Amino acid sequence: MTTERQFIPLNIAVLVISDSRNEADDISGKILVERATEAGHQVIEKKIVPDNIYQIRAAVSNWIVADNINVVLTTGGTGVTGRDGTPEAVEPLLDKTLAGFGEIFRMISYHDIKTSTIQSRAIAGVANATYIFCLPGSSGACRTAWDVLIREQLDHRTWPCNLVQLMPRLMEE
Repeated sequence: MTTERQFIPLNIAVLVISDSRNEADDISGKILVERATEAGHQVIEKKIVPDNIYQIRAAVSNWIVADNINVVLTTGGTGVTGRDGTPEAVEPLLDKTLAGFGEIFRMISYHDIKTSTIQSRAIAGVANATYIFCLPGSSGACRTAWDVLIREQLDHRTWPCNLVQLMPRLMEE
C-alpha cells in the first residue's frame, strides 16, 4: 500500500559474485541495475568479483564506508558449494541482520522452485547505515527478490512501514 509520502531515491551499488561471469554475459547484475533504475533509484556502481570471501568483503566494506551509498545488492555465492562464500563474507560486517528477509525470500521461492529453496542462503542486514541484500546468482531469484520484497521496502511510500523511513535512525545509540 502506498500513500502521499514522497519517493526518496536511494544510491545503490550492485556486486556480482561469480567465477565465470563478466560484464558481457552477466544477467543477474543487469537485472538488479535495471530494476533499481526503473524504480527511480540511482545505481552508483556495479562491480564483478570472484567467489572469494576476502574480495567480496573488501568490495562490500568499501561501499559500507562510502557516504554516497545507501544500499548494496549482491548476487551470487549464496549456495552451498565449496566456492559459495557470500554469507560468510558479509555477515561479519553486519551491525544487524534482517532475518525475515531470508525467511520470506525462501517462502516465496518455494512456490517456484519447491524444496530447492533450502539451498539458498540469501541474507540481508544493515551496516553503518547501509542496507545490504545478498541474493542468489540466478536471474529468477534476483527478479523475485527485487519485485516481491526489496522494491517495496526501498520505497518510502510503502505502508505501514519501510526501510527508507528508518534510515535517519540507523545510527542511533
